[in-house]
Amino acid sequence: MTLPAAYDFSPVFHLLLLGAALAAVPLTWVWWRKRHDSPRARLQALVVLTLFLTFDLVLFGAFTRLTDSGLGCPDWPGCYGSASPVGAHVDIAAAQAQMPDGPVTHGKAWIEMVHRYLATGVGALIVAIALLSWRLRRAGEPGIALGLPLLTLAWVCLQGAFGALTVTMKLFPAIVSLHLLGGYGLLALLSVQAVRGMELSLGRSTARLAPILLLALAMLVLQVLSGAWVSTNYAVLACADFPQCHGSWWPEMDFSQALSVWRPLGFLHDGSALSTAGITAIHFTHRLLALCTVAVLGWTAWRMHAAGLRIVGRWLAALLALQVLTGISNVVLGWPLMSALLHSGGAGAMVLVLTGTLAATRYGTTTMYAPAALKGA
Repeated sequence: MTLPAAYDFSPVFHLLLLGAALAAVPLTWVWWRKRHDSPRARLQALVVLTLFLTFDLVLFGAFTRLTDSGLGCPDWPGCYGSASPVGAHVDIAAAQAQMPDGPVTHGKAWIEMVHRYLATGVGALIVAIALLSWRLRRAGEPGIALGLPLLTLAWVCLQGAFGALTVTMKLFPAIVSLHLLGGYGLLALLSVQAVRGMELSLGRSTARLAPILLLALAMLVLQVLSGAWVSTNYAVLACADFPQCHGSWWPEMDFSQALSVWRPLGFLHDGSALSTAGITAIHFTHRLLALCTVAVLGWTAWRMHAAGLRIVGRWLAALLALQVLTGISNVVLGWPLMSALLHSGGAGAMVLVLTGTLAATRYGTTTMYAPAALKGA
């Protein structure tokens, strides 16, 4: 099978136009819905809507990865030098004829390109947020910060670069893992912006939650990175039983291979194949970290409830339970697509809960009592 050049920028103008057209839909909706409100209210609505669409994008990225569609178009940014799989029909058909179940098929090409279209649209929305923030700041609107919008813009550009490397480096596990983690990082940045634009009133006891929330967020990031490493190395089914692995509480493992980061998919530095013991170690490490994560996040949910943030604490506890159930289901049910998607989405939702609450303790107005909406009374 003849592969195209890794990079072909001939369709980039058409892709940018398509991304702008996609972004125009939510932009128009926000401007129409908030046409009688202040520019600051329109900015806030745009941030919240972009956060929602970014969460959807992260889920679709997980769908792309889980359906093995990451190389559905083996070049970047287009598909065989075309802006869509329609223009690449002949090349895709030839590749599919050689390998009917291979990485390049018509279905996988469409999944991959739709992911790129959506990512371009979200990128355009983030550019709009940065431009509107700059305009309001220049007009003297109080309380408008440029740091977070500009950081988010830089982050999404970096995320796009990792997306390109994911394709051109042929699903290099370290790159794919960082790309996944970068998606959650983008959710966190948008979550902080959304919370900063709200007028929140939190109880004084919530200020003491900040160190606990930071610890929980650090633990979650470590667990997400471990989960990404499992997924990108296709190690989910390395242990097909639970709670044991290969019928043992401590199976044969090679942690030196598991911790070998900069290497191609399925291989080690010397070109030899990643062993079963190495793949098992990747999977088992995720299980061990999960025990610590459940303990830390469960304690955090309890502390949130005790501080008066009852609804938020319950949400975190419910999402934690979802992660445990879907994680076990991925193993015992043979990695079903819906369970895997829920597992990825649940991790993203926990990032939103923790970063949003942490931002609220930083930017919220301190009062004696939390409002009923936050107390859940």
